[in-house]
Amino acid sequence: MAKVTYRSAGVDVDAGELALKKIKRHVERTYDKNVLWGLGAFGGLYDLTRMARGYKEPVLVQSIDGVGTKLMVATMAGDHSTVGMDIVNHGCNDVVCQGARPLTFLDYVAMPRLSPDQMEQILGGMSKACLAAGVVILGGETAELPGIYREGEYDVAGIVTGVVEKKKIINGKGLKAGHALVGLASNGLHTNGYTLARKVFFELNKLRISDVPKGFDKTAAELLLAPHVNYAPAVLDFLGVAKVYAIAHITGGGMAGNLVRVVPDGLRAFVRRGSWPVPKLFDYIQKSADVEQREMERAFNMGIGMVLAVRKSDVKRTVDFFNGRGHAAFLIGETRKGARGVAVG
Repeated sequence: MAKVTYRSAGVDVDAGELALKKIKRHVERTYDKNVLWGLGAFGGLYDLTRMARGYKEPVLVQSIDGVGTKLMVATMAGDHSTVGMDIVNHGCNDVVCQGARPLTFLDYVAMPRLSPDQMEQILGGMSKACLAAGVVILGGETAELPGIYREGEYDVAGIVTGVVEKKKIINGKGLKAGHALVGLASNGLHTNGYTLARKVFFELNKLRISDVPKGFDKTAAELLLAPHVNYAPAVLDFLGVAKVYAIAHITGGGMAGNLVRVVPDGLRAFVRRGSWPVPKLFDYIQKSADVEQREMERAFNMGIGMVLAVRKSDVKRTVDFFNGRGHAAFLIGETRKGARGVAVG
């Protein structure tokens, strides 16, 4: 009888070591002077001394999330270069909603059989996004889990940690009736609604990943794997330009499900349909599957990836600022007195 080894049981330690060598250069590109020990340690070490000098009462803000079933599209396309970017950018957007500056990123990647080349694609995307956002990859975890994931499946998740001055936390408490809502354009699905999108593209319309859907000039892979936009660098710069009373990252649950998280009691947010151009990708999905409007708005961002609440007198300044930073911005609604909630109509 042949001897059983860890490798024959399904876990290849050698592949893990090779993957570590491949991703090391990508991770270390993101390091700054505050990283004392990163990749390879039991825990990443980040020195807060320099960072804390600019704060009287620094508060850490953390967010964790996964990429979701968009990973299945990446597997179909054989392109894993953008999903790492997705999770970094998603986390940065979450922490900036409290006014926090993203500092560090921790990743978690799990798959049934470790592929060093695939890991390099994923971490390469992460490092690219982190460099653009001024975030360091402090460390992470790679798990080889045969039996938990089927061949071809994998998972990517991550934690972004940011810092904000306690007195400058943005949480919607200052939001009042008469404030304006400015929306920043998304570039597609970001990381939400992929279960429905995959059904439309590959089951109902029977497209292949390399096909160009009717009315588009990009393949299904290009449309569905567009990386999540990172609004955090521009938003952080804007916080020094005008007062922002609330920020909402529009993810799963859509406009109503996310904007309500920053609306206090006694206030209602009104969002006007038609006040921004909805990307035709959403129209394609809706018409292909005859999806009701409300259901579309619950599953997708519908073309707005972030909403900022500002004074009405600051609307033009806000729109002009973000347009100048490459984020198309639109006045999409306002706040009024009423039962707490969000009305889209």
